[in-house]
Amino acid sequence: MSLRRSVRALVGVAFLVTGCLAAGCGGQKTARVSGKVMYKGQPLPAGKIYFMPDTAKGNTGQPGYADIKNGLYDTAAPGGQAAVGGPMLVAITGVDPSVKPEKATGDVTAKSLFERYETATELSGSDNVKDFDVPEDAGKRPAKKANAGP
Repeated sequence: MSLRRSVRALVGVAFLVTGCLAAGCGGQKTARVSGKVMYKGQPLPAGKIYFMPDTAKGNTGQPGYADIKNGLYDTAAPGGQAAVGGPMLVAITGVDPSVKPEKATGDVTAKSLFERYETATELSGSDNVKDFDVPEDAGKRPAKKANAGP
């Protein structure tokens, strides 16, 4: 009977490993990305940065993202996610965090500082430090109000 349990356990582990691999466990290696984001010569006060694999250049896998606070971002910080290496499309959004909640509703809205800015970069498979300078003319397009609430 002991042999029968061992075989059953081994078959169960094999199914678990197969299912995990099919679901993406043990997928592509990801790497931390950190750095600075500047806008109009100053650190971007708040925003979000996204690293999306450039599929046109054959890159696939998990995108990365991070919050930007006082011009700094780090995908290893809480709320962030590491990205795969290779050619990436980068999207940056910036908001003015000084907007106060509306007294009547308590809603918090954030004023966009510029339209979503996009650029490209290459990430290595290990830790990356990438700094970005959002061009001043990115803010010359009409700014939109974005809901900063949950």
